[in-house]
Amino acid sequence: MRERAEAFSLREYLLLTKPGIVSLVLITTLGGLYLGARGELEPGLVFWTLLGTGLGAAGSAVLNMVLDRDIDAVMSRTAHRPLARGTAEVKKALLFGLTLQALSMAVLLYFVGVLPALLVGLASFTYTVIYSSYLKRRSWLATEIGGVSGALPPVVGYAAASGTLDANALALFLLMLVWQPPHFWALAIKYRDDYARAGVPVLPVSKGIEATKRRTLLYALVTVPVSLLPYATGLVGEVYLFVALALNALYLAVTLQFYFSDDERKAVKLFFFSVLYLALLFGTMTFDAVR
Repeated sequence: MRERAEAFSLREYLLLTKPGIVSLVLITTLGGLYLGARGELEPGLVFWTLLGTGLGAAGSAVLNMVLDRDIDAVMSRTAHRPLARGTAEVKKALLFGLTLQALSMAVLLYFVGVLPALLVGLASFTYTVIYSSYLKRRSWLATEIGGVSGALPPVVGYAAASGTLDANALALFLLMLVWQPPHFWALAIKYRDDYARAGVPVLPVSKGIEATKRRTLLYALVTVPVSLLPYATGLVGEVYLFVALALNALYLAVTLQFYFSDDERKAVKLFFFSVLYLALLFGTMTFDAVR
C-alpha cells in the first residue's frame, strides 16, 4: 500500500512540471543548440544545456501551478491538476519548484556558462513573476508580454553553443515571440467560458471574439516576414526560404478560415496547425543550417 501511495505521489509531482510544455522547451532549445553550433554538436554540452533548461522550465511550471491553483480549480481544462484537486501539498510543491530552479542555475552556471544561465533565469522570472504573479489576472496583454519566456529557449541553446547573442539569436527569439499569441488565443477562444468563470482577462474574454480574430490575423501577417529572418541573417539556406514561404501560405490560409468563420472548430484547427507550422520550420532550419 505504501509503495502505491509513493508511486501516486511521484506521478502527481511529475504532473506539476507540465511535461508537455517542458518537452516543447527542450525541442526548441535543442534546435537552438544545433544552429548555434553550426551542426557541430558536443554531446556533453547538449546534455547539460538540456538538463539545466529542462529543470528551469519544470520549476517554472510548478511555481505557476502553485500560483494558479485557485484558477485551475474552477476551470474544466485544468481542474484535474494536482494542486487544484488537492492531491499535492502546496508547501511541498513550492519547495519542489524552488529546488528545481536552484538546480537549474547550478547546472547551467557550472557546466554551460553564465549567459545561458542568465537567459533561463530571465525566462523563469518572466513566466513566474511578471506573467503568473502579476499580469495574468490583470490584463489581456499578459499573453504577449509573458511570451518572452517561451521565446527564450532556442536563444538559450544558441547562446550555449555559440557563446554569444547575435542577429541569428534575435531572429529565433522574434519568431517564437510572434508565433505564441495566436497559438494561445485559438485555444483561449475554445475555453473562453472557463477563463471568464475564473476571472482571467484573456483577449477573447476582455475584448471579444472579433477583436481576437483581428489580432490573430495581424500576428499571422507579421509572422511571414519574421519567419524569413533566419534566411536574411544567413543562418539557413534557400531550402528553408522556400519551405517557409509555403508554410506561411498555408498558415495564412488556415488563419483566414478561422477569421471568416463562426465555427469554433476552425480555432481548434488553427491551434493544431500552428504547432505543426513551428515544428516544420525548426525541422527545416536544422536540415538547411548554414555551416
